[in-house]
Amino acid sequence: MIKHCCARMQAQVDFSCPDHPELDACPEALIRYSDKFREYGLRIHDGGSGSVAIAHCPWCGATLPVSLRSRWFDELAALGIDDPLTQVVPERFRHGALWRDDV
Repeated sequence: MIKHCCARMQAQVDFSCPDHPELDACPEALIRYSDKFREYGLRIHDGGSGSVAIAHCPWCGATLPVSLRSRWFDELAALGIDDPLTQVVPERFRHGALWRDDV
């Protein structure tokens, strides 16, 4: 399990809602965390799945890890994968284990 900066951030990342299986429709779901990119964002509740990247925790002020989105795409490109939506992406790129020491 990934430890986040504070209990409130942890609660938001782990949040689930019995009334809204899709968290983008839940007004209580504030934070989107992408383990694959190690990226935090504030959800935009406009009917889509967008978010705005954040660099600091809204509750404790801790500096959040830098997103690894660009590195993820660069490493796939080095493997000859330039379109991960249509090409097979290796399993290790499908979750955050690629970036963690606990793998």
